[in-house]
Amino acid sequence: MTLLSFLQVMNFNCSLWQDNSMLVKYFAFVKFSEVAEQCFLLFTLILFMFLASLTGNALIALAIWTNPVLHTPMYFFLANLSLLEIGYTCSTIPKMLQNLVSEARGISREGCATQMFFFTLFGISECCLLAAMAFDRYMAICSPLHYATRMSRGLCGHLAMVSWGVGCTVGLGQTNYIFSLDFCGPCEIDHFFCDLPPILALACGDTSHNEAAVFVAAILCISSPFLLIIASYGRILAAVLVMPSPEGRRKALSTCSSHLLVVTLFYGSASVTYLRPKTSHSPGVDKLLALFYTVVTSMLNPIIYSLRNKEVKTALQRTLGKKNVLTHG
Repeated sequence: MTLLSFLQVMNFNCSLWQDNSMLVKYFAFVKFSEVAEQCFLLFTLILFMFLASLTGNALIALAIWTNPVLHTPMYFFLANLSLLEIGYTCSTIPKMLQNLVSEARGISREGCATQMFFFTLFGISECCLLAAMAFDRYMAICSPLHYATRMSRGLCGHLAMVSWGVGCTVGLGQTNYIFSLDFCGPCEIDHFFCDLPPILALACGDTSHNEAAVFVAAILCISSPFLLIIASYGRILAAVLVMPSPEGRRKALSTCSSHLLVVTLFYGSASVTYLRPKTSHSPGVDKLLALFYTVVTSMLNPIIYSLRNKEVKTALQRTLGKKNVLTHG
């Protein structure tokens, strides 16, 4: 790259490589606001939520790992969910924070593709894992006598591996399909990170096939797990309604309430983002939704599970107590 090209990148212009067509090699994120105070305020807010999300999810995973009483299918999936949330936020938030306070808002084509891959991997994996968690609750409530044998460690491990595998496969496929396109400019991404719709909007020529592929992937990987969750909770509700004991009904529903709340938060924002018609997309709404499902939901998940689950709360207290003992010792 020449010195002139480097200076153009630092000034948020496209560095272009000529080979039969003008291919954009660098992108730049649109500045959130020209008012420095607004950028700093948003930076502070996102940084706080990012640190809270990392701390909360790491503590949940650590508490489950170090407390044998939590070595059950439900908490195995919860630990995986916490790891996914950590990856989900780490793939997008650091670059987002840099863009808010730095003049160097550029990102290479390869860096953008890498960010898109990991964001898609963790997001799709979470969709599948939430469906696996719903299946676990269905087995626990509708088949309690066979739960221990059917929800074995092997089955739980396979469900988790399938969730991560589907996320990796879809992430590779979508990223490769989108970045096989030519990007002729403009090269400014009107978003906080390299999400699929805003990158597709910068591609040259007809992108209808790519948009259809993104929509089909969203239908299969967002709607299908969601339908499985709905079916599982339909069976759970039917089983709970015939329970003779009010205490039994309350206890059964309480084990599902945290998961249902997390599903509502995650799927609500994801569905509005990826399943609504292209004509209804707007950069402002997309950015607001992106902040919600990348930062807010990841921060709220540990709070939801720790406040509404006595076993997790007790395990966290023990884990923090051990840390305090080691620190003072």
